[in-house]
Amino acid sequence: MTDFTKTRYTLAVRDLDRSTAYYTSVLGLGIDFSAPGWSFLSRGSFRVMLGECIDATPPAELGDHAWFGYVTVSDAAALFGEYRDAGAEFTQPLADKPWGMREFGIRTIDGHRIMFGQEL
Repeated sequence: MTDFTKTRYTLAVRDLDRSTAYYTSVLGLGIDFSAPGWSFLSRGSFRVMLGECIDATPPAELGDHAWFGYVTVSDAAALFGEYRDAGAEFTQPLADKPWGMREFGIRTIDGHRIMFGQEL
């Protein structure tokens, strides 16, 4: 069976410059490369392609469909503190869950929601 070697989420954003700035300054991703209408970003194995779609329905209006990813990290408490200090908007506070994860959730400036968790 073939192994999956990387995953990159593709997200529609209305203002590419504003969203790229958020992902780099608040979430700490680096810019891998840019192309007209696109930003390719990553932090470790977490990869995102932001595509400018000015006429797309804003994710903030999608309700539960605004969730797009669960990212497993090595230290959820440290990342929570980093994101808190950077001004991230949290959808769920840092908490240990009965399913064996320490996790928290954020909402991006576009309204996409991401969960981050650490295996306990």
